[in-house]
Amino acid sequence: MHLVQTMAYVNEVPWHGLGQQLAHDQPLEVWAEQAGMNWRIEAADVRFAARGADVDAIRTFPEQKVLYRSDTKAPLAIVSKRYQVVQPAEILEFYRDLTDIGGFELETAGVLKEGRKFWALARTGQTVSLKGRDQVNGYLLLATACDGTLATTAQFTSVRVVCNNTLAIALANGTGSVKVPHRSQFDAQAVKRQLGIAVASWDDFMMQMKALSECRVNARTTEAFLQRVLTYPAATIMDRGATVVNDRAVKSVQELFAGRGKGSNLTSAAGTAWGLVNSVTEFVDHHRRARSDDHRLDAAWFGQGAALKQKAWQEAIRLVA
Repeated sequence: MHLVQTMAYVNEVPWHGLGQQLAHDQPLEVWAEQAGMNWRIEAADVRFAARGADVDAIRTFPEQKVLYRSDTKAPLAIVSKRYQVVQPAEILEFYRDLTDIGGFELETAGVLKEGRKFWALARTGQTVSLKGRDQVNGYLLLATACDGTLATTAQFTSVRVVCNNTLAIALANGTGSVKVPHRSQFDAQAVKRQLGIAVASWDDFMMQMKALSECRVNARTTEAFLQRVLTYPAATIMDRGATVVNDRAVKSVQELFAGRGKGSNLTSAAGTAWGLVNSVTEFVDHHRRARSDDHRLDAAWFGQGAALKQKAWQEAIRLVA
């Protein structure tokens, strides 16, 4: 089963190879239609028939409501009465002033899991070129879910051009993302005000990228780095809290770092901490085992893959601290 139900994009085909291509400068209404986001989330009471009861004895459960799509009537989730819905149109509308006057350009938008999760991603215009013409561009991702798996999240993200590796910009002071839980009303302007402070995080991120690209690593440092990053929880109850090194992943990432990875031979990446980070991000985005490309996208942006990439970034920053 595909997780990505519908998606639209401009510019190059996205790294996951999914979606419907659009011409540049399309209005948000065209984006909504082509990305499959031109529907609303509706709510209704939860009703049930008790087993063995009269078929006409339908009861309601007043503390909960069911969310469903306005177009197909397909159910999306059962949530509490206090749950604050964020509509697909609100995700796109968030970018209207950013694209009209802020110099942003929408690049992808779409729907995952039949409508339970949806997102839009815009290029901010911020960019940096590291040694050897290694270009990294800044993006702003806005995503939400109605099944309890994701708060409404505005996240600055970087994309390395040579290999399309994605990495969330998360700094020690917490700037780079704003999360709005579904028990709170989503206020787009308030989120933008908070992100306004975080725009400076690109400058910090840029400095950190440059520091990583100038930090040489030897074989011993590389091995220790990968042993810390590429782990998974121990399977037995006796070892609860312990971790096991994922030897298969270590081997794959070592090969990417040693020259198989896209851009791994650029001056900025060959034998550097920046190269280590990108070997992990390429592994997560392109090589890590996944049921399909859309499962990989979901994990790389929102799930275990995203967490693994952040772990690699944090461990790399320790090398230059």
